[in-house]
Amino acid sequence: MGALVLAEGEFVAPGAKDFDLGPIFGEGTFVTKPMVLAVLAAIIVAAFFVLGSRNLKMVPSKFQFAVESVYDFGRNNIAREQIGSKDFRPFVPLVLALFSFILVNNLFGIIPILQFPTMSHIGFPLALSVLVVYPVYHYVGFKRHGFVGYLKNQTVPSSAPGFILPLLTPIEFLQKFLINPITLALRVFAAMFAGHLLLLVFTLGGEYLLLEASAALKPVSIVSFLFAIALTFLEALIQVLQAYIFALLSANYIGMALASDH
Repeated sequence: MGALVLAEGEFVAPGAKDFDLGPIFGEGTFVTKPMVLAVLAAIIVAAFFVLGSRNLKMVPSKFQFAVESVYDFGRNNIAREQIGSKDFRPFVPLVLALFSFILVNNLFGIIPILQFPTMSHIGFPLALSVLVVYPVYHYVGFKRHGFVGYLKNQTVPSSAPGFILPLLTPIEFLQKFLINPITLALRVFAAMFAGHLLLLVFTLGGEYLLLEASAALKPVSIVSFLFAIALTFLEALIQVLQAYIFALLSANYIGMALASDH
């Protein structure tokens, strides 16, 4: 974006401040756009599955087929593969809800008018990780193995030599009980934040060059807009991948908590 330096006036680059949208109804209120989008996503996901399963037919309609495909993907490709065929069924609703909810919130970032990925606010993925996934997989682990048994299962690898355990056990404890839930949230947050920021840079930069730059630099705005379009398609792919990775790792943590060997 070197052309921005040559343009007349001053281009104010987008940054973290552009993610602080403030209350919708003015000062003194607390409802923000990300909060509304999170509620909207929950309604969309619920309506999608309720309407799609309300009148099931042997020969499915296109909508029923779409619902069944999403369900099958969450059930078999995520929950069953990561948790195991013996234990996965009780966790299918959780895994499917996580995948669907995060996917819709991510896709909001490229939908006109909405144009904001909810997960670019760290509080949302952190709440899903720390308040939902973290308690679930530790609860099922303690329930299956007992308190001492689960701690041993998670922090003492059976194949590790004894002399390395004093060093390895604290690392495993920190990873399982502190680092995992944080990194689970940071992955989707960082991807959504960085992707949306890049889109802002090229979109606002193109607008600035088109409206504020000299005639010689105005054609450069086309390049900026083309990059913004290309990044939008790339961002759509990343949004789907990040929803999948979050659900996949959540199921993986549950599977590890239930497994008999570390």
